Amino acid sequence: MKHARQQAILQLLTNQHSITTLALAAQLNVSVETIRRDLNALQTEGKIVRRHGRASTLHDGGEPFRTRLKSHYADKADIARHALNWVEPGMTLALDASSTCFHLARQLPDIPLTVLTNSLPVCQEMARREHIELICSGGRLARTERCYVNPALASLLKSLEIDLFIFSCEGVDARGDMWDSTRHNAAFKAQLLRRAQQSLLLIDKSKFYRASEAKIGNLSQVTQMVTDANIDALQR
Repeated sequence: MKHARQQAILQLLTNQHSITTLALAAQLNVSVETIRRDLNALQTEGKIVRRHGRASTLHDGGEPFRTRLKSHYADKADIARHALNWVEPGMTLALDASSTCFHLARQLPDIPLTVLTNSLPVCQEMARREHIELICSGGRLARTERCYVNPALASLLKSLEIDLFIFSCEGVDARGDMWDSTRHNAAFKAQLLRRAQQSLLLIDKSKFYRASEAKIGNLSQVTQMVTDANIDALQR
């Protein structure tokens, strides 16, 4: 019964691309809680994405940057503030195009640093700092996500020694795999994870037990994590 219902959910999403939890419950004649359990299972398996009371197909793409920036705003800003403890003068940092890293960029002090990023908002923020050397990844601008997509990123990274890669992700599933909503952002993060001496994952509690379009890597590759989630509870 559960398998058949989940297959029906996937078929509805194939036809409609996005549908609310309430609408799914009504169409399948089950409770909202039952649908939520089904959607949690499907998302953990990497078959759908859940956002704000809706389920979407994986190919629905990522949310616009402005939407992500408003989501869990206070939690992300607080996580970013704690991440500042990892930043020391003279470091070469890499920041991704997540809204959490933008919160971090806004809080970064104007100290001698080198910052590499694929984020347009982070570039604009870093341009205001006199003592920070800014390196933009360059490439094609993806306007909705406000990030740059550069197929030649690997060549750029060859000339850089990254001390610390700070990033976020769309979700972490039950296996510890990290996911992003677009393949180009996942590729950027995967390359930096391999190149950086250390990495710091900034992730709020809403991101756990979620999968998305493209796999970045596994938590085992990450040096440290800053989160507002109860890690002990997650590991039970």
